[in-house]
Amino acid sequence: MTRDPALDPHLAELLTFMDAAASTPMWAGTAEEARTAFRTLTVDLRDAASVPEVASVEDVTVSGGDGDLPARVYRPTTEDTRPTIAFFHGGGWVIGDLDTHDLACRTLATLCDAVVVSVDYRLAPEHPAPAASDDALASARWVSEHLGELGGAQTMGVAGDSAGGNLSAVVAQAFRDEGRPLAAQLLIYPGTDMTGDHPSLSENGEGYFLDVPTMGWFMSAYVGHLDGAGLDAPYLSPLHGDLAGVAPAVVVTAQFDPLRDQGNAYAEKLAAAGVPTRSEVFDGMIHGFVDMGRYSPAAQTAVERTCAMFREVLHA
Repeated sequence: MTRDPALDPHLAELLTFMDAAASTPMWAGTAEEARTAFRTLTVDLRDAASVPEVASVEDVTVSGGDGDLPARVYRPTTEDTRPTIAFFHGGGWVIGDLDTHDLACRTLATLCDAVVVSVDYRLAPEHPAPAASDDALASARWVSEHLGELGGAQTMGVAGDSAGGNLSAVVAQAFRDEGRPLAAQLLIYPGTDMTGDHPSLSENGEGYFLDVPTMGWFMSAYVGHLDGAGLDAPYLSPLHGDLAGVAPAVVVTAQFDPLRDQGNAYAEKLAAAGVPTRSEVFDGMIHGFVDMGRYSPAAQTAVERTCAMFREVLHA
């Protein structure tokens, strides 16, 4: 297919490779098949020697919405007390796990000088909404109650990409309502609105990694049981929530992402509500660029800039 010439050429080559390798689209298979394919892309094709070095990686258990959840704690090589970040992975609430986002968590720990707690929340369709948001809230509360033994400093942030950005925004709103201190939120190409018809959905809905049929498949698994009712609830569409008083935010989006306009709209609403907000649209990038720095120097630069912005806010 013909893609916009403004697309980063290295990512264009990656997309061509993935097109050739894909036997069937993700949305045409089962959730297990999609999870396996995603792990192949993010884990099996990774050079383990190239991931950022951290002081330690520890598998732990945290509280979830309906029992304990697996989680993974990443500690940077610095020895001072530092903030702690609760991290929620992307994957449309259907795919993704602790391993698929290992690189992202190592990068955050290293470049943001923070302890990162990556949470393996329950996935749809086995666990439809509100399971993921319930798990995100419960695990974030657990992190907030264990800061002394995690990073040491009483400073906490939340971070996530795509569906994980959605969950991070949900947590930030809930922590504001509960009076729990939260220093910062990092939303990486987040899904913020399940109800809106944003222009980027049609502009970038085909040929840029995340496509509209896959998004529909994710939505069916996560919220299909709701039959379209209540999709504007803030725990599903945080754009429709009250944003006044939530934690300072960094929101980053990609030029060729169908979720671009949702993320941009959230950043604009945060700023309009008086929330200190730093936002950036990365030209030439696609959905998923946070894990594509090994393929694209421009993607790596975007990742490093994202972490630099978040570090400034988190350590302010």
